[in-house]
Amino acid sequence: MNNRTVKRLFWDIETSPNVVLSWRVGYKLNIDQANIIKERAIICIGYKWEGDDTAHVLQWDKHQDDKAMLVRFLAVANDADEMVAHNGDGFDMPWFRARCAYHGLQPMPDYKTVDTLQWARRKFYFNSNKLDYVARFFGIGSKIKTEFGLWKEICQNKCGKSMARMTEYCKYDVVLLEKVWARLSALVPAKTHAGVLMGRDKWTCPYSGSTNVKVSKTKVTANGTMQYQMLSAAGRYYTINSKAHGQYLEAKKKAA
Repeated sequence: MNNRTVKRLFWDIETSPNVVLSWRVGYKLNIDQANIIKERAIICIGYKWEGDDTAHVLQWDKHQDDKAMLVRFLAVANDADEMVAHNGDGFDMPWFRARCAYHGLQPMPDYKTVDTLQWARRKFYFNSNKLDYVARFFGIGSKIKTEFGLWKEICQNKCGKSMARMTEYCKYDVVLLEKVWARLSALVPAKTHAGVLMGRDKWTCPYSGSTNVKVSKTKVTANGTMQYQMLSAAGRYYTINSKAHGQYLEAKKKAA
């Protein structure tokens, strides 16, 4: 057994738009990729380890090149057991992979991701699934307000003041994200089994690794398989199979 805990990384990116040539403006325009005169990139990456007091942010260099930033964040991401982002599976991770591919950076592992937007959509029924709304719904804060002009000042004028505001906005997003994750994660199955990670048996609490658990209900599946709903002292429910239940009974017998 070891004291290893789940290394959970909360992260968020801010991106620049493509710069294109366009004959006119308005809605429902068809602008061909040949019109791109400057490719979009990642402006900054905010991140925070679960339980840490400090959020960090990396940003592109003075030439608005994101390669060095991506190299640094790769080292951070590769140390995580889980990467948590709001719309991370649909936005942040694909963007991150695309920019790493653009720069020809090292192959990435298959990161284990947690997307709180997908949790909100599939497990709950909020009026809005946006991070800002869910945070305000729980009364735990709200995003820092920004306008498109902030992106224009950074991308066109390389405004240092605007960049400082952008990085603070990004850093606070991951602080807010962790709070939202904490509220939602209590009501959905764990993505990583903390107990197994600590070298304990599968019957232990997957959220904390605690051995202070009990059977709360016995269930039978449609094909006749026995399952056992467990309850931890912290009030977390989870389900184990017959083999894990047998190990649970053996452990309790030895402890008696």
